[in-house]
Amino acid sequence: MEFDKNPFPAGDPDRHALWDMLVRRDIDAFLSQDWSMVENDVLADEFFGMHAHFLSDADSWRLQFPRLEIYRDEWLRQASETAATRFAEPLRTALFRITNLRDIDLDGDRAVLHKKFNGRIACADGSFDTLKWQTLYFCRRVSGQWRISSFIGYMPHPL
Repeated sequence: MEFDKNPFPAGDPDRHALWDMLVRRDIDAFLSQDWSMVENDVLADEFFGMHAHFLSDADSWRLQFPRLEIYRDEWLRQASETAATRFAEPLRTALFRITNLRDIDLDGDRAVLHKKFNGRIACADGSFDTLKWQTLYFCRRVSGQWRISSFIGYMPHPL
């Protein structure tokens, strides 16, 4: 399946693993509404998430997800809402088409990932679901596995 091909070669194992975690596994878990597929990708004891509310003014961004369970519940709510929507195109293919994770800054066991959503998905009723935002993920490698420690999400794209 060419549409879901990891852009990072196996010779770049860190970026390859990070892309798999935050694109492939995230999309598949979200579409399956299965948090257990991604729960081990997060450092639960230090996790937090900022919600930018699609605003470019950083003073408006809020610590909306101070604990993992709050984010997990919102993630599951969004997954359920998406599953209840009828789309006019294969949703998995569409999500890969509009997701871009090319910029990954690495330094030792830390990484910052720039994940962008930029596109429209056709709905069965003739409307479109427009996704146009970006997220910065902060990750750490722990015992050889990359894990998410925090993020700033729902920032406008472009910022």
